[in-house]
Amino acid sequence: MSSRPQEQHPSDELVDRVIHGDRWALAQVFEMYRDRLRRIIRFRLNARLAARIDVEDVLQESYVNAQDRLEHVLRESNGGLFVWLRLIVGQTLADVHRRHLQTQSRDACRERSPAVRDSSSSAMMFSWLFGHLTSPSQAMLRKELTEQLESALASMSELDREVLMLRHFEELTNLETARVLKLTEQAASVRYVRALKRLQHILRAIPGFVESRLT
Repeated sequence: MSSRPQEQHPSDELVDRVIHGDRWALAQVFEMYRDRLRRIIRFRLNARLAARIDVEDVLQESYVNAQDRLEHVLRESNGGLFVWLRLIVGQTLADVHRRHLQTQSRDACRERSPAVRDSSSSAMMFSWLFGHLTSPSQAMLRKELTEQLESALASMSELDREVLMLRHFEELTNLETARVLKLTEQAASVRYVRALKRLQHILRAIPGFVESRLT
């Protein structure tokens, strides 16, 4: 996984205030986690919407939704406040996708390749890893890489793919991943190591791939 700067974490007192419905405390906690939540939105946002949807707008909508659900936080946040906020962000993104993608014509949908869905694991990972391959001369390479990545992901279970996305691309901790997926920490760790090795096997065979993206 890639390293990230030392992050702030809410104090027990601040967490307790959020749990008891303090909106000021919620604002403070949301700000502490803003960078992490922004990274999740960038990764999970449908590639077709990335150019016209502002990540900050999705963050703001997520915050408003968190405020609206604050009275339920005690019941919903047994995995921790960050896991709860991530859930709110995920629900908000789902709403954004429905609002914008359902307005597009059926003809536009038919033009998409049936092998790659923008909401799929392979599409999200491909956009994250190889979004820089945009020139016409790189079209064949993009196609080949897509096929290789899809092959690697097809060899994994759905749960292993999600563990990989949470740990490597969203940069959740092993404990947070375990809580999101309702696994033990040991099970989450084993699945991540196994899935990452399969992805590395494909990526390391690609000329010019930056090895640091895998660490």
